[in-house]
Amino acid sequence: MTKEKKPKMSLGEEADQSVIEPSDQPQPSYEERCKFLNPIAAPLAGRKLTKKIYKLIKKSAKQPKFWSGLKDVQKRLRLETTGLVIFAGDVLPIDIYSHLPAVCEDRDIPYCYVPSKDDLGTAMGVKRSVICVFIGLNDGLQEAYDEVASEIGSLPKTFE
Repeated sequence: MTKEKKPKMSLGEEADQSVIEPSDQPQPSYEERCKFLNPIAAPLAGRKLTKKIYKLIKKSAKQPKFWSGLKDVQKRLRLETTGLVIFAGDVLPIDIYSHLPAVCEDRDIPYCYVPSKDDLGTAMGVKRSVICVFIGLNDGLQEAYDEVASEIGSLPKTFE
């Protein structure tokens, strides 16, 4: 009874396997992703705004004022940090984060939903799905941040 030895890979081969590779399967469209939204996913970002949000997330994921995951976002909201909150709209059960939009409204922090948690994670550059992100104001991304924040502010609110 001996163990089978795995062939040793060079450092370059290991790095190649950890990179996110696009799959050969066609990606679902925006409308197909919207079919899986939960009932509280409003205000929902449109197709163009979603693309701008993903670009902002991609740029700011490497910056110091960027937090992802439910625990970090809750902490930033509790500490009253200024920024944007982006939620994934296809999270189930919704009890996980159903209280956070009310907290955002109390603190006057702009927030919106995007259709897919998988795309939110991909925009960050990770393979895992992410249910929410908090984007703080970074110096180098002022223009993109302001554009996205103004468009999120102009989205129709579900209740007032």
